[in-house]
Amino acid sequence: MFQPLADVIKLLTKEEIRSAGASRWLHVVTPILTLVPVMLVFAVIPAGPSLHLADVSIGYLFVAAVSSIGVYGVVLGGWSSNSKYALLGGLRSSAQLISYELAQGRAAPGVIAATGSVSLARIVEAQFPLPFAIVQPIGFLVFVIASIAEASRAPFDLPEAEQELGAGYHTEYSSFRFALFQLAEYVHVLAAAALIAVLFLGGWWPFDGGWLGVAAFAAKMALFIFLFIWIRATTPRVRYDRLMVFAWKVLIPAALVNLLVVSLWVVLR
Repeated sequence: MFQPLADVIKLLTKEEIRSAGASRWLHVVTPILTLVPVMLVFAVIPAGPSLHLADVSIGYLFVAAVSSIGVYGVVLGGWSSNSKYALLGGLRSSAQLISYELAQGRAAPGVIAATGSVSLARIVEAQFPLPFAIVQPIGFLVFVIASIAEASRAPFDLPEAEQELGAGYHTEYSSFRFALFQLAEYVHVLAAAALIAVLFLGGWWPFDGGWLGVAAFAAKMALFIFLFIWIRATTPRVRYDRLMVFAWKVLIPAALVNLLVVSLWVVLR
């Protein structure tokens, strides 16, 4: 139980090592640029009808905008290290994250079209009596799979490059800056679970709010956090070319078909 605490103390006290030719300013800023945008997502996640830090009318657009900034952290982490292994890892990782971000971004508009709003609170309210996971199962599956890849979790954990002698885009990072990259991954898992609960599982559904609604929202988040960890422990890593083919030839077309069906339903209704 004390292992995570020991890891934090170890990483805080380790010596910071930086390559002689690394960009000093970018090498310091990049881990922060990776972590902060993911944490900003929680500012607009509603745990109840009035339980959120910021009630913005463009909720999902805000989430999509700040989440996309994290890709810059991956690219700059590899480029600023002055290492060809880190640079190649950053390019490979950014290609994966951008591809699956497109798939994720094509699955969410089905929910927005059915709701008629990008406000996350309004999206939750539109899922009474049926969550969108039941109404739009294709969009739900695409969003979940793309979220796993966006969080760099197995079987899509190619950014970590554990099969190589290097560690991908953060090969040249050590001490607490390395810990920030790992923390960003786990915060991304929490944010992905929260978004899935809000967009497709009805948030605090089937309750109207209150503590029972918060408990329902937390239970849905916990379910998908468990799912992410379970998949990582049981599923082998896919080959990189198959990873990219799966995004562009399976997930994105499936998401577009889902959006087409929902749009026709909205127009006919």
